[in-house]
Amino acid sequence: MELRDIEIFLTLSEELHFGRTAERLHVSAARVSQAIKKQERSIGAELFERTSRQVQLTTVGRQLRNDLLPIYQGLKASMDRARLAAQGKTDILRINLLVSNAHELRPFWDAFRSLNPTCGIKLRYNGFVDPFGPLRRGETDLLLSWLPVEEPDLTVGPVLFEEPRVLAMASDHRLADRQSVSMEVFADHVVLGGESLQPDYWQDAFMPFYTPKGRVIERGDFDAKDLDDLYLIISSGEAIHSLASQASRFHVRPDIAYRHIHDAPLLRWGLVWRSDNDNPMVRSFVRIARELGTMSL
Repeated sequence: MELRDIEIFLTLSEELHFGRTAERLHVSAARVSQAIKKQERSIGAELFERTSRQVQLTTVGRQLRNDLLPIYQGLKASMDRARLAAQGKTDILRINLLVSNAHELRPFWDAFRSLNPTCGIKLRYNGFVDPFGPLRRGETDLLLSWLPVEEPDLTVGPVLFEEPRVLAMASDHRLADRQSVSMEVFADHVVLGGESLQPDYWQDAFMPFYTPKGRVIERGDFDAKDLDDLYLIISSGEAIHSLASQASRFHVRPDIAYRHIHDAPLLRWGLVWRSDNDNPMVRSFVRIARELGTMSL
């Protein structure tokens, strides 16, 4: 099995959607389908159960994913180390982000690079459906997440920044005529929801289940796997949602309107890592973040 085919298989086993897998890997859906069929012919068994509504791993597929994943991660790590060595670096700090404003956080990245010239930084977006999975699987060293995070196996460090919240809606939504809105408007509309591995307390911190007056905020059953899905659902008028104000700077779209939520608490973003991770580069970055202090955006 070629490395690219392994990547296609592992990505599909995570996305469980041929179209999203193709988009993520920048290949055609036909290329994904061909790679999977080739693997199934070679193995002699189906790896995925396909219906018109869903894609699921078979028993053989799950076994293959569990066997291949650590091997693939090891190969990627080896390639990363080789690229670093070519740049005169000896280590890498992997940071996953649940934010879009990495550019505004340059003071943290630059300070770390200045004090650790032989260590590179690898920044990647972290999906919000399974927010803590990459940390727990050892795929990243640090996660920049909204708070609170109350997981027994994870440690929460300094807050990097705080920011207001905005209402995101279709540009022709009737609320778009307002200059700002109250959290109470969410009780009159459907917000994004659906199947997720997010803990309830963590969801509530970002998009509360109740308004300040105690009114229920209804969550719709939407299958939003990533930001593209989220914005498509909002722009179609099916739902509205609360987002961090950074969205209004880094996701400017003609089909989306943002309005300040004047009675919502600030959203806090902090560092999270596995409690059993004694990586000295993690300790160094956390120390730098504490020294720089919390930014207000």
